Amino acid sequence: MAHLIRPTAVAEQGRGALEYRFEPRGKAAVLIFHGAHMHAGFALGEEVFADLGYSVLAVSRPGYGRTVSAKSRNGGRVAPSVGIEDFCDAVHSLCEGLGLEQAVAVGISAGGPTALAMAQRHPELVDRIILQAAVGPIRWPDAPTCAVARLTLSPWTERVTWAIMRGMIRASRGIGLSVMVGQLSTLSGREAVAALAEEDQEALAVVSSQMRSGRGFLRDLRGLRSPGGWSPHQETLIIHSFRDGSVPFTHAEALHTVLPRARLTESSAEHHLIWFSSDWERVTADIREFLAA
Repeated sequence: MAHLIRPTAVAEQGRGALEYRFEPRGKAAVLIFHGAHMHAGFALGEEVFADLGYSVLAVSRPGYGRTVSAKSRNGGRVAPSVGIEDFCDAVHSLCEGLGLEQAVAVGISAGGPTALAMAQRHPELVDRIILQAAVGPIRWPDAPTCAVARLTLSPWTERVTWAIMRGMIRASRGIGLSVMVGQLSTLSGREAVAALAEEDQEALAVVSSQMRSGRGFLRDLRGLRSPGGWSPHQETLIIHSFRDGSVPFTHAEALHTVLPRARLTESSAEHHLIWFSSDWERVTADIREFLAA
């Protein structure tokens, strides 16, 4: 369980700082962009890449973890304002510094558009794309969710919100996870959690203990309400659950339509966090097949 959250480093890129985690194994590599509330230290579903000998480079998107885009005059960090293109260029420079010449871009949830932008802006680096429960070219999230998020997950309230969630899970793991997972599933929270194996429930409790929104989620709300029209031409594997209550399956269908070389794998996970499901083993087989082709 402890290996779900791993140490990170920070690289200075121009006037900003980029948080990353690099686990070198071989010349083949994956470049991971996490979704909301997560930073580069989260290692979720990466065993499939490690088993195949892929190096892993995970990068925190602006506003999450220790990635920022500028410094104040007194040297302190300020809110990230960097555009997605500039962020992709900074990541490209990081890859060059680490000696990575080619990588598979993995976009998770709200990190999906960044993976697509990276692939389109730097096609010489990104040779394939894997999208896991990713946000597509559809307005996300809906207006009611945005309104609630601005109250509960702003930089000024998110610490309290996550502290309450962690307290609920510590007091009663079943009830706490039901509340959290219920927001990520089309099923009731109780139904979705009941379908989880004991080890997956334990893993989710560990993951939730480290989630933070920082300034990143409000940035996502601004940027992903009008998602960019990224349509790179690399081969793409789209993985999505039709029971995803956070990013609806319509996003996967839209991505499948607009990406010229995409194929869609449907997961039967009961919620948005597709790695914590009995179906994940079958999905990893699809990932292996995709990478071997």
